[in-house]
Amino acid sequence: MPKGYLIARVKVTDPEQYAKYRAVSGDAIGAFDGKFIVRAGRSEVVEGEPDGLRLVVAEFPSYEAALECYRSDVYQAAKKLREGAGEAQFTIIEGYDP
Repeated sequence: MPKGYLIARVKVTDPEQYAKYRAVSGDAIGAFDGKFIVRAGRSEVVEGEPDGLRLVVAEFPSYEAALECYRSDVYQAAKKLREGAGEAQFTIIEGYDP
């Protein structure tokens, strides 16, 4: 079964408020056997124009688990802490399983 991924692109406008979200979002991800594999580490745009967005990728055992996590009460409670801290685009995608 292919894994599922949550990919987030975030423009942080209030770092203090966003830090509150960061402090609890990992627990929500972990509650669904997810783990961060990218969390805004060092990066370099090698093609195209840089957009300055924070990039986050979390891996889950399946596409369904990633969706279940995002839609869960525990994640939605964490998400409320992110409100007003910036703009975000979240995508759930199924991994490639040849």
